Amino acid sequence: MLYKSNDDLPLDIRTRLSEAYQDLYRAAFNSAIHWYGEASKAHQVALSAVKMHSAMERNAVA
Repeated sequence: MLYKSNDDLPLDIRTRLSEAYQDLYRAAFNSAIHWYGEASKAHQVALSAVKMHSAMERNAVA
């Protein structure tokens, strides 16, 4: 299942993440679902992408 827009994302993702991070999550999820074919693995990949990007932003500010 691909997410065509952020409105299609799970509610917990939409409420926890900013619009920019929702975009990142959606892109990472859609890519991972093609690669792995499993929604649970794609979710893990997408959350990891968000966490990594967030950590990089925090380090850039410091």
